Amino acid sequence: MIKLTQPQAVEIVAEVRKAIIGKDSVICKVLMAILAGGHILLEDNPGVGKTTLALAFSRAMSLSYNRVQFTPEVMPADVVGFSVYNRAAGHFEYRPGAAFCNLFLADEINRTSAKTQSALLEAMEEGQVTVDGVTRPLPPSFTVIATQNPYGSVGTQPLPESQLDRFMLRLSIGYPTLEQEVKILKQTEGPRPLDSVRPVTTLEEVLRMREAVGQVYVADELYQYVAKLCAATRDNNLLRLGASPRAGEVLIRVSRACAWLAGRDFVIPEDVQELFLEVLGHRVALSPQARATETDARQVLEDVLRAVSAPRLVQS
Repeated sequence: MIKLTQPQAVEIVAEVRKAIIGKDSVICKVLMAILAGGHILLEDNPGVGKTTLALAFSRAMSLSYNRVQFTPEVMPADVVGFSVYNRAAGHFEYRPGAAFCNLFLADEINRTSAKTQSALLEAMEEGQVTVDGVTRPLPPSFTVIATQNPYGSVGTQPLPESQLDRFMLRLSIGYPTLEQEVKILKQTEGPRPLDSVRPVTTLEEVLRMREAVGQVYVADELYQYVAKLCAATRDNNLLRLGASPRAGEVLIRVSRACAWLAGRDFVIPEDVQELFLEVLGHRVALSPQARATETDARQVLEDVLRAVSAPRLVQS
């Protein structure tokens, strides 16, 4: 796990930890994605704190927040907005949807229809929505944190590959240890931990942190390293779908955030390796051969990471 040295990042993580116990690695990686301008998919069982995590970040970072509980009845207009006729004024007026915020929580996104899921595509990729032929920009620092239950849960359906590719990271919170669960249970005796989370940054400071992340230096050797990693997934007979160039671009962006949070103005191979599985895990698909041998995507990607030699950077 990366050791945080940026004072503001340390404060943000400390506040989120009040609501989420024992999941520091997940908290840090969510923060990396937010600062890298990416979106996060939390895939896990119900009740492990996915929604609480999103709420804690919105409060700690002073981000305006909307939540949609996705069900089969949720329509695209609920997300992107719609036009309604104003009889008094004699014209149509636009009513913004839930996506008009800094942090949008798409809760149980895989329980809704593919049509509604796809309504998020333009918003996530372009930071804007188009309704009735008019394009409207979303607020700055727009970030989607989507949660989904594992496939096979009642009423769920897989996200389309085009939607999955829009998420920078796919993370899993996981169940707590016995000691952590005891602490969680004891929290029920007093005020909700989420109520104690206080804002420690402003939106303007978040935008400045994003700008600083974008200025982190990446050496040519690291660009080649990321390209080789992606190419190795496309040449692997255990994968029918390898990583696209977009996956490499995303890996570079979030590696910059990882380096910045560690107090460096340059990326090192360990930053790439720290995030490789979370960036590529949902962007590759297993071949029939892999499924027949009960090999999962994580095992294949770990083998790729070991097989591709990392560069040795010489600091001038």
